[in-house]
Amino acid sequence: MYKKVINCDKAILICNKSQYCEASFIDKLRLSFHNFLCKKCKLYSKQNLFMTTLFKIHLCKTDFKLCAEDKEVLKKNLDKELKNY
Repeated sequence: MYKKVINCDKAILICNKSQYCEASFIDKLRLSFHNFLCKKCKLYSKQNLFMTTLFKIHLCKTDFKLCAEDKEVLKKNLDKELKNY
C-alpha cells in the first residue's frame, strides 16, 4: 500500500526523478500534494525546473562549450531569477 503523505526528503527525490521522466504518476501526484502544503519544497521544485531548463537549452549544443556571450546570458538569467526569490 502506498503512503499518502511524503516528507520533504522524499519530495526532493521525486522532484529530481520527475525532471528526468523517471517518477511514476502516483509519485508525481504525491509531489504535487506535498508542494501544495510545503512552500519550501514548492520553491525547490520551481528552481529545479528552471535550472534543468537552462541546462537543457545551453548544453544541447553540439560543441558542449559555452562561448563568452552564452556564459554572460546564463549568468544574467540566473541573477534575474535569483532576485525573484
